[in-house]
Order: sequence, then structure tokens, then C-alpha cells
Amino acid sequence: MTVKDHPLIVKKITWPDEAATQAFALALARQPAIGGALIELQGDLGAGKTTLVRHLLKGLGVQGRIKSPTYAVVEPYTPAASHPHSSLQSELNIWHFDFFRFNDPREWEEAGFRDIFANPGLKLVEWPEKAGDHLPQPDLLIHIEVLADESRVVTLTAYSATGAELLA
Repeated sequence: MTVKDHPLIVKKITWPDEAATQAFALALARQPAIGGALIELQGDLGAGKTTLVRHLLKGLGVQGRIKSPTYAVVEPYTPAASHPHSSLQSELNIWHFDFFRFNDPREWEEAGFRDIFANPGLKLVEWPEKAGDHLPQPDLLIHIEVLADESRVVTLTAYSATGAELLA
């Protein structure tokens, strides 16, 4: 199966604890392709989607409080110019979306998000299914499932060359 002439790449990993989540996020932050990626995060409430985003944003050099955009729907971020992990930080725009509170996918269009998704930068999307078919194809889908022992089984699906680079 291919998407835009790119074979799907699917990996499964386990995060036994938050330190493993952080290690994954920091490794992802070091990937050069991160600056132009669209990453969707799926999983039940409390699965660790926002925790992953917080670690990723810290790994990219975002300073200060990183809050969940559950009520604001979107939070923009800009990494600190002096952060050592990324050569992109001075030009990297980051948007963290949380569509949990959407009742109708048309809210995405009404909110004017089309312009943000058309511009370069990193887009992190929690609850993408609530936006219906308005979202573009993600580069990477991260699905997090909580097990009985509180560890996480994570399925990573790359839908593009950018997604494949992120998993390299």
C-alpha cells in the first residue's frame, strides 16, 4: 500500500514509563525533518499525547510553560534561538492543536485553520478525528495505547518521506 508513492512504514514500540516517552520525544526533536512535519497523536484520554508533546517541544527549545490547548484549540510556540538541539529554531513555527472539544468537523474550517496548515512549520494534532476530513494527510501518526501496567504501546505510522525520515 502506498500513499503518494511512498510505502507506509509501521513500527511498534513500548514506553515502559515517562522517561521512555521523553527519550523518544528528544530523539524525534533531533530529526531535521521535524520542522516541516504534520504529526497526528491518537489515544484515549490520559494516554500521554500532551506529555509527549511537552517533551518534544522542550527538546526543540521551547521555554516556559507548555499547556494543553484543550480550551484554546491551538497554541503557537517558537523555540529559543540558542537551543542546541535544532538548527531550525530561529525559523521554526510550531502549532499544537487539540480538537477534543470539537462537536462538528466544520468548526475546523470556521476557525480558519486552513491557513496555518498551508504554511511551513511543525503541526502537532491531538484528536485529529474530530476535524473529520479537513486535515491534510499526516506525515506521521502516533497512536498511544495504555496497558494495564501503565506502560504504553505506541504504533508509529509514516505516511510520507518526511514521516519516514522522522522514524529513521
